[in-house]
Amino acid sequence: MGPRLRVFLTREQDRTLLNLKTADVPQKVKDRAEVIRLNAHGWYVEKIAAHVKWTSQTVREVLHKWKKDGLEGLWELSGRGGKPKWQEEDIVFLEECLKKEPRTYNSLQLAQKLHSDKPSA
Repeated sequence: MGPRLRVFLTREQDRTLLNLKTADVPQKVKDRAEVIRLNAHGWYVEKIAAHVKWTSQTVREVLHKWKKDGLEGLWELSGRGGKPKWQEEDIVFLEECLKKEPRTYNSLQLAQKLHSDKPSA
């Protein structure tokens, strides 16, 4: 076990983190807020990890992010996840095809139709 990692909260910060429990925010944000509050109330990293069923390293990352970024550190950074590969005009083209043709398509067939039938811009 390394050195003890501990955060300290003002009453206002603690109240804000508690209010996130019932706010309309992603579950990950609620979980991170709970982890920070538990640590501030004296829980050790290992005990928090067991309680929330995370690894100790994940709990440490959340606590370090809180120390560095505060409340903003609870949310995911923008730009995460897969990027859309189709453009709006691709969707419009396929919708028009589906209106005109009486058959159904799966996603692979739609991708092939887009590649072979869509006029180049």
